[in-house]
Parts: sequence; structure tokens; C-alpha cells
Amino acid sequence: MANTDITATQSMANTKDSAPSMDFFGERVVSHPNEVPDFVRNMHQRLVSNASPNDRMLMDIVRLAEAHPADVAVTLLRRAPSCDRAARIMWRTIASSEMALEKVLPTLLCVLEDWPLHRVSASDGDKTKVFALAATVVVWEILCLPWCPAPFMEYSPRLLVALLFQVFVSTLDMPEEVNTFWKGYQEQLSLPISINRFAVQTVRALFRHLRCLDLLVAVERKCGWDTLLCAATHHYAMGLLAREMHRTSNPLCSCIAEIRHVLMPLCSHVALHLLQLLSTQEPRWDLPALAFLVEVLECHDMKEWSDSALEIISRRLQSKSKEKRRLALRGLVVLSKDPSLAEGIRSLTQSLMGLLQDADGEVVALILSVFLNELEDRATLISSPTALQLAEVLRQLFDYDNSHVPLLSIRLFRAVMELVMDKGKKPLKKHVSQSLLPLFFHYHDQNWHVAEASRETLLCAAKFLKRRRLKQLVKKEKLWKFAECLLAEDRSRAAEHLRQALPYLQSPQEPLREAAVRFIGIAGRYLRKQQEETWLIYKALQDLSDDISPTISSLALQTLQLLRAAQRAPYSSGFRRCKTTSKRVGGRGSPKAALWGSLWKSMNN
Repeated sequence: MANTDITATQSMANTKDSAPSMDFFGERVVSHPNEVPDFVRNMHQRLVSNASPNDRMLMDIVRLAEAHPADVAVTLLRRAPSCDRAARIMWRTIASSEMALEKVLPTLLCVLEDWPLHRVSASDGDKTKVFALAATVVVWEILCLPWCPAPFMEYSPRLLVALLFQVFVSTLDMPEEVNTFWKGYQEQLSLPISINRFAVQTVRALFRHLRCLDLLVAVERKCGWDTLLCAATHHYAMGLLAREMHRTSNPLCSCIAEIRHVLMPLCSHVALHLLQLLSTQEPRWDLPALAFLVEVLECHDMKEWSDSALEIISRRLQSKSKEKRRLALRGLVVLSKDPSLAEGIRSLTQSLMGLLQDADGEVVALILSVFLNELEDRATLISSPTALQLAEVLRQLFDYDNSHVPLLSIRLFRAVMELVMDKGKKPLKKHVSQSLLPLFFHYHDQNWHVAEASRETLLCAAKFLKRRRLKQLVKKEKLWKFAECLLAEDRSRAAEHLRQALPYLQSPQEPLREAAVRFIGIAGRYLRKQQEETWLIYKALQDLSDDISPTISSLALQTLQLLRAAQRAPYSSGFRRCKTTSKRVGGRGSPKAALWGSLWKSMNN
């Protein structure tokens, strides 16, 4: 920017709040609106011819822009899309008047938003298309002024959305005519940057204009501006930008109060523009828009628009794009905390149930979080069909390889037991009964949160099934007595319990493998006469004899030897005698009692 370009408009900048009316000089600039385009072109030509702009000429530009903003803006963009020296003088003169700029900005934004070419007819019938990028150039030139045009504050949310959209779309779609235009502008100002970098540069200039320096530094530190430039990562940068805008607008942030005052409405107003885009815009930008929206849903100003947000987000649940589904679910996690949206969230139950089959652990965890939020602190009872569907799916998720998923699924399983309608309790008992052993194993989980949730849910399950003995043993944390009691009370299901326990021998967690070995050792006593199950036990323990953990391999071999020895000895003594005999293995008592006693001692140790 040459100083000579600014000098011509500085006098106007000093009096920008008192721009003259159309008849300030007692005459009109044009006699008819269709004369406006010719007047603008002639004025531009005079300035191109090195005519020095006098005060009268500058006043005419302002008065004309105030009276015919659309015609002035479109004609000037057509006449000088690269914003040459003459055009810069005219645009800066318009910017010197708040009223003129306020009237011209909506037209500039309409052009900027319509990539790559804006179709509009001037009052003289000219229908030549206007480059959207030409409007970006004008915005950049105005943002470089030494003063700050106030209308940019009012239009900053819409302007920011339009610029961010242009960053994205210019990365994907570059028509030849736009490329040619840009090369001319580059040569004119010696700009060695691409179109999308120029758009990012304009975004940063807007934030500087808004005095959001802390935001600029934070995004730069996290490489957010560079991430915006790649179509594949653009939505990540949009999410980062939204988070930083939300963070720096937070009252707890160290930013000065004036900056927070700017960013708080900016966040919510940008989100509202994005809501409108997501309702009507073609889908090519909905991923970045969704990424921004999801990050600011918790803004207080967004509460009023929660219904619209829910409608838009719920439509993305069935998207073919995995990333859109993930973002939609993140949005649902936030919205599901709002009691006023409970009915809308509940209507999505079947869609969410279908998505639980997703192999992505993060997606599954998000769905479980939505369900938990929906049920938390509310008197919402679960219908019998829904409870049965959830119970069946949740039991399969207890053993998910992502520790967050088992934690959430176990907590949700407990909520289902507590909130199922009375008529749904009896059908649910089968699923609850089948959950006892998995919950018992996860009681040994290395993750303390999972172990504690398993203990609480196991207690709830015993209560639900009205099995007092099991409930008392859980309360007293007598786990192996719980296992023995479970097998003793469900002798007919010993083979089923065995098959439930076998997969835990392959658990990556040593405590779970150890618990499985000990449980299978106890179960072996009840399965002595069942050859198929006995063979399964022997094979599983034999395979575990070379476990990476010496403790597990030793325990597996010891258990296998005891079970084989006990199998060879006729079983006649009761198990209670075995417990007594275990205190004196090799002493008094029959050999078979001693063997079973050793096994019991091994299990309890």
C-alpha cells in the first residue's frame, strides 16, 4: 500500500462520521439511478488518468455509495476486479464513511459468498459476472486501512463465515478464469501466495481488526492456519478455531474484558450463520461447518437455537461420511444434556442403536454417552423393548478393547436395570443373569473406574435378581465365595458359565486372565462328568501354560494338574469337607478330598 493512496482519503477519514447527504452541494450526483454505473466508470477512469481527487470528487463517491450502494459496489468490482490504484482510492473513500460502508458491505458479502462468480444485473442492464475473489480483495484493502471501519464489527460474523468458506472452496475449485484473474492481481502487488492463503491472510486481518490477538497466537501455535489450507484437514482447523474462540470468550480466560465482549457474540453469531448454511447450503462445506458448530453448542447464546441444531445434527447421523457421523454424535452428547430436548433425543433411539454396531470405539462411546446423559437425573422410564435391545447390545460391549466403552456400557447397563418399566423387568432377568459373570471378571479390571462400576452394577444385578446371598458377598467383597456361590446356585448353567469364562483367558489384562483361570478351576468340579467341557478346560489351561506372565502360566499348570488328578480320583466327598481338608493337604482325609482341597486353596489364594 503506497502512502499516496491513503493521502487522498485521509481528509475523509477525519470527517467520516459526518458524510454529506445527496444534496449537500445543492445538486444531485446523478439524475437517474441507471446513470450510476456510467458515473462510477467515468470517475474511475479519471483517477486512472492520474487526476488528483479533489474534495468534491471524494464527496460524490460517498454520496453515491450511500444512495446506490449495490450499483456502486458491483460496477466498481466489474470495472477494477484487481482493485488498482484508482479503485483503492474509491473503496477507501467509501470506507471513510460509516454510513456508506454499512450500505455497501451487504453487496460485497453477497459477491464474496457466491464462489466463483456472482451473477447480478446493474441498473443499466449490465449482467457481466463478478469475481467473488474481487470482493475478497476489497475486504483485504479496507482491513489494511489505518483506521477501523465500525460496520465491520456488525458484519464480522457473516464476513468470517464467507472468508472461511472461500478458504475451503478455493482449495477444491479453481476455474481457469479465476486463476487468470488472480495471476494478474499477484503481478500487480507482487503477492507470492495462493488464493486460499490470501483468504486465510484476510481472515487473520479481520481478527486483528477485532483485536483478537490472543486468538491469533493460539491458533498459530497449534498450526491451525496451515491446517485450514488443506481440504482434508480443513474441518479440524475449523473445530480448533471454534474452540479457541469459545475459550478466549470465556469469563475465566485471561483475555481483557473488551476482547471477550467481542468474541462472545461472535461465536454464537457465526454458529447461527452456519446453522442457516447447513439448512440450505450444498453439502460440500457441511463437514467444516458442522465441525465449528459442534464446538460452540455449549455457548449460552446457543440455547435458543438448540431445536434447530438438533434437527440439523440428527440428519447427519445417517451420513455416509464417518467423520460427519462422529461430529453429529459429539453434538448430540452436548444437546442430550438439555432436558428440554429430551423428546427429540428419545426419538433418535433406534438410529443410535443401529450405530452401536460401528467398529469405531469413539463412535460407540459417544452413543453410550448420549444415552447416559438422557437418563441422568431424570424420571425417564425405559420401555421394555428398548431395555431388552440395550441390555443385549451392552453385554457385548463389556469386553470392548477400548476401556472407555466398557466403563460407559457397564454404567448404562445399571441405569437400564434401575429405570426399566415394571412390565419389562421379568423379560430383562435373562440378560441380567447372563451379565453376572462378565461383571465379576471386570471387578478385577486394572482400570479402577471400570472395576468400581462393575462392583456397583454387580450389586445392582444381584438386587434386581433378588439373590440375597450374592448381594451380601459383593457387599463384603468376598469375590471367590461369590464365584463358588454362583456356580453352586446355578449348577445347571455351569457349562454356560465355563464358555463365558474361556474368552477371558485371552484378555490382555493379567488380573482378568488370572481370575479366569481360578474361576475355571472352581467350575471344573461341577463339570467332571461332562467330557466335552472337561476337554475344553484342559486345552485352555494347557494353552495358557506358556503365558507371558510366569504367575499365570504357573497357576494354569497347577490348576490343570489338580483337575486331572481329581478327575482320576472318584468324587464322593462333599465340597465343604474339601475346604477343611485343604488346611492339611497330605494329612488326614481321603486322597480325593485332599486334591479338591488343594484346588480350593489354590483358588482362594
